[in-house]
Amino acid sequence: MKIDFRSDTVTLPTSAMKEAMLNAIVGDDVYGEDITVSELEQKTAEQFGHEAGLFCPSGTMTNQIAIKVHTNPPGQVICHYLSHVYQYEVGGIAFNSGLSVSLIHGNRGMLSAEDVRKRVNDRMDVHKPLTQLVCLENTSNKGGGCCYDLETIAEIRKVCDEHDLGLHLDGARVFNSLVAKGYTAKELGQYFDSISVCFSKGLGAPVGSVLVGSKEFIHKAKWIRKLFGGGMRQAGYLAAAGVYALEHHVERLAEDHRRAKILAEALEKQAYVKSILPVETNIIIFELADTVDNKLFSERLYEKGIVANPYESTAIRFVVHLDIDDAKLAKAIEILEGLSFD
Repeated sequence: MKIDFRSDTVTLPTSAMKEAMLNAIVGDDVYGEDITVSELEQKTAEQFGHEAGLFCPSGTMTNQIAIKVHTNPPGQVICHYLSHVYQYEVGGIAFNSGLSVSLIHGNRGMLSAEDVRKRVNDRMDVHKPLTQLVCLENTSNKGGGCCYDLETIAEIRKVCDEHDLGLHLDGARVFNSLVAKGYTAKELGQYFDSISVCFSKGLGAPVGSVLVGSKEFIHKAKWIRKLFGGGMRQAGYLAAAGVYALEHHVERLAEDHRRAKILAEALEKQAYVKSILPVETNIIIFELADTVDNKLFSERLYEKGIVANPYESTAIRFVVHLDIDDAKLAKAIEILEGLSFD
């Protein structure tokens, strides 16, 4: 039995999802003729209270398209130093959009309104780039899957309005935040000018993200998607998985969260664990004891059937997902309880 905790991107489509993909009605989406792609785009946009959506191969592409549409170089984006748009998108903010980045070191990957206010540059200061956009990530991956409160987002929105800034959400695991916090997609969506909604993580689809925003914003985004090489033809086979995921895989995220908390409780009892970030959703990040090397730890896990990646230099990240059921959870805990590094 292989137990893969590397990421929620490793999930495989369920039988029902594959059947939905097989039966999808498709057409050439670059011509706007793929009914299933259009259905996914509209469903996603409406769910978050926005006018239109754009289906893309990845969350990196939807994030980078959004940043480019919102801004004009030379300029500045404000984000957390742990954020995906800064850490894991190959310097795309600079390469694709010609922008500098103002990095905030806030609480577990999250920003506050005061953090943002302090980083907005004076528009009259010719020595500094013009601040144009704020990017949030919900949930925060490197923050251990933590979620924003709506009150905090509303306060950040107010600062953005005061300074005429766009506000974009990297919603790679946005449905995890909705389930964990109990707010609706529309309640969240009202505060953002654009949202990247990923289907290939917690929702278990094999490929794809949808960028949502106003009709004008998405029209511009289509140009940039074409520029980036993201136009797809009979993409409805992929979009069908997203439609199925929206209809069947959102509420079940609570099961991932429940299992993650059980797993974290088991880890807390182990001598080789120094500390664990608070677990809100499906991500567990735990710091190993000073005497335990995280690469050695990962190798020991692999030998026993658990796959996990070292995180930074002294920690490990586990991600619970669609393919981790109670049986695999119990087996993982049994293995973890049997490890010794004396």
